[in-house]
Amino acid sequence: MNQTIQFIKMHGVGNDYIFVDTSRYPIENPEALSIAWSRYHMGIGSDGLVLIGRSTTPDADFTMRIFNADGSEGLMCGNASRCIGKYVYERGMTDRRDIRLRTASGIKMLHLTVSDSGTVESVSVDMLAPILEDKRLFQPDGEPLPQGVFVSMGNPHYVIFVDDIDAVDVAREGAALEHHPRFPQRSNIEFAQVRDDAIRMRVWERGSGITMACGTGACATAVAAAITGRCTRHTRVIMDGGTLDIDWREDDGHVYLSGPAVIVFEGTAKLPSAPADILPR
Repeated sequence: MNQTIQFIKMHGVGNDYIFVDTSRYPIENPEALSIAWSRYHMGIGSDGLVLIGRSTTPDADFTMRIFNADGSEGLMCGNASRCIGKYVYERGMTDRRDIRLRTASGIKMLHLTVSDSGTVESVSVDMLAPILEDKRLFQPDGEPLPQGVFVSMGNPHYVIFVDDIDAVDVAREGAALEHHPRFPQRSNIEFAQVRDDAIRMRVWERGSGITMACGTGACATAVAAAITGRCTRHTRVIMDGGTLDIDWREDDGHVYLSGPAVIVFEGTAKLPSAPADILPR
């Protein structure tokens, strides 16, 4: 008989994931499960699957593994990490409002803003310092690329500034650039237009395609805009799913990402009995 597990679907400004507490429900094949569950119409529908675990080392409180809709494992997701902060606090898994989360790109600090009723209203994530050169993720020489800025926020991003963001064919251009040979591990692609009081950004996420938002992408876009003189180090990034506040602080050089996390629904689902039960995306 197939095992039935509980999940919760959450989103950060439209970037939606399926979350499973692996301390209650161990997952043996998350790559295939992410493909199956992320499918709209034939699955739950999401940008991917996130596994929440309790840390076995004293330097972190919880762990996160994230799998994209195509089954590939990601390094980090700002929106998913904010959702985890809300999940573990409101589920009584911790009473801390400052949480250490271990990800594949290092430990991230989450700060929760909690109402008097105990509801997590927003979460701020210390995304650490951006990396502007990393030959493992970006080859500076090679086949031509559209003019842009490479920024790693624990995962690779290539930010392209445009005059009219609504005229960009994100699906066509993003898909082509994700697999460009100068990105050895593929890349997230951001298209951004700087406006008077904010940055409008659309994103093609590696492994997921067009998404409503991307937390690390918003951070990378804000950093790219600041270093090219297009905006200050504190700005707002407006995406299809909503707006995030980005503060690239001068005192420690870290990027801080702030915004809401929202519970969409909870449910139960059966694990496929065999890999053959999982349809390709």
